[in-house]
Amino acid sequence: MDLLSSLPDEVLCHILSFFTTKEAALTSVLSKRWRNLFALVLNLDIDDSTFLYPEEGKRKREGVLQSFMDFVDRVLALQGNSHIKKFSVMCGTGVEPGHVSRWICNVQQRGVSELDLTICFGYNYFLPPQVFISKTLVELILMSEIRIDGLVEGGVFLPVLKTLLLELVEFRPDQFQMLLRGCPVVERLELVYVEWVPWDETVSSESLKFLKIKYQSSFRSFSFDTPNLVALDYSEYVAGDYPVVNLENLVIARINLLVTADQIKRAREPDNDLLEDHEEDVVLRLGNAKKLMSGIRNVTKLFLSPTTLEVLSLCCVAMPLFNNLTFLAILSHVDLGWQAMPVLLKNCPHMETLVLWGLLHCETDKCGDACDCISREDKGRSLISCPVEKLHIKRFRGTTRELKMIKHFLYSFPCLKKMEIHAEENGPTTFELPGMYEHVVEQMILYNELSSCDVQFMVCDSLYRKWTTAQ
Repeated sequence: MDLLSSLPDEVLCHILSFFTTKEAALTSVLSKRWRNLFALVLNLDIDDSTFLYPEEGKRKREGVLQSFMDFVDRVLALQGNSHIKKFSVMCGTGVEPGHVSRWICNVQQRGVSELDLTICFGYNYFLPPQVFISKTLVELILMSEIRIDGLVEGGVFLPVLKTLLLELVEFRPDQFQMLLRGCPVVERLELVYVEWVPWDETVSSESLKFLKIKYQSSFRSFSFDTPNLVALDYSEYVAGDYPVVNLENLVIARINLLVTADQIKRAREPDNDLLEDHEEDVVLRLGNAKKLMSGIRNVTKLFLSPTTLEVLSLCCVAMPLFNNLTFLAILSHVDLGWQAMPVLLKNCPHMETLVLWGLLHCETDKCGDACDCISREDKGRSLISCPVEKLHIKRFRGTTRELKMIKHFLYSFPCLKKMEIHAEENGPTTFELPGMYEHVVEQMILYNELSSCDVQFMVCDSLYRKWTTAQ
C-alpha cells in the first residue's frame, strides 16, 4: 500500500477508473487520503446488481434500493462540477426514474463524452430530452426498454457523436429520422430489436461507416441511403421492398435474411401453378432480395447465412456480378438448400477465398452443378469457372457424404491451391467410431496424391498433420 500511496492522485484515479464505482468506493476505508479519491475518477460505472451483490433477496428489503440511490447521489455530489468522461448506468425496477434522469442530466452538464444506459423499467421510462442535446457526447448507448418520446424537429443536437447503439428502444413515428438528422458525423449505428412505427423506414446518413440491424420483424419497405457505409451487418426478414439501396462503397457485408418454414417451401417451388394468392405474395416478397443484393454488389467480403442462400434461389436470374468480391463465407444447414450456390459462384469472377461452414445441406435438383448431391452429366460446371485458390471447410464431421464432396471440390476447382479442413468441435462426428479417424487421415493423404492442392486437416484448433504432394 505504501508503494501505491506514493503515486500522484492522477495516476490513482486512472487506476480506479477500471473498477466499478462500488469497488472504487470501498478504497475510501484505506486511509484519509483515499477517503474521497474514488469520487475524482473520470469513469463512473453504476450497477444496482453489483451494489446488491452477493446477498440473495437483498433487492426486496425495505430501504435497500433507497440506499443505492442515496449512494449514487453522494458520489455525484462529491464530484461537484468536475469533468467526467464516461457514465454507465444499469438499473431495474424499484429505482425511481426521477433519480435516473437527474443523474443523466448531472453528468451531461459536466461534459460527459460516453453515456451508456441500460434501464429495465418495462418501457415505462422516458429519456429526458436533454440527452439529445450535447456538444461533448461522442458515444451513446441506450439499451433495454427505453422509450424515446417528445423529440421535435431541431430538438436533437449531437454534433460530435460518432457511435450510437440502440437496443430494445421504442420510437414514435418520424423520431428516428429526427435523431439521425441531429447526428451529422455519426459513424457507427447499431439497431437491435428497436420498436418503431410505421413499418416503412430509411437509414439515411452520409457519415455512417458501420451499420448493424437486427430486428426479426417484417418491414413493408426498408431503404439504405448510406453512400459511405463500409460494413453492414443485416439480420432481418425480407422487406416488402427496398426502394433505395445506396451502398456504393460497401466493403464487407453479413447478410442473414430470415424466413419461415412456409417461405422456404415456396422458395423451392416458385413455379407451382397451384400456388394460392398469399403464396404468390410470399414468392414476390422474397424475390425483392435481389434489390438488396444488387445494392451490395461492390463488396470485397461477403458472409451469407443458410436461410439467405435459400432466399437467393429466387433471385438467380437477377443475381448481380460481384466483381470486387475476393472472400465469400457461407454457413450451411442440413435442412436448407444450396440452390443459389451455382449462380453465386459463377458471379464471383475474382474470388480468392471460399469458406464453407459445414458441407451438409438439403439435396435438391438445383444445386447439382455446384456439388455432387445428384448424379448428372454437368455436375461441377459452376466450379470450373470459379477462380478460388483457398478453400476453408469448417465443422467437418467426417461423414462419407462430406468426403465425397471434398473430392469433388478438389477435382472441379481448377485454381485451388490450398484446402483447410477443420474438424467439428462442438457437435457429433464420426471420429469416435472404430477406425474412422484413421480412414479420414488416409483419405487426406490420398487427396494430396491425386491433386496439386495442399490439403490440411485441422483438429481441435491445432494442425494435426500436414500432407503435401511431395509425400
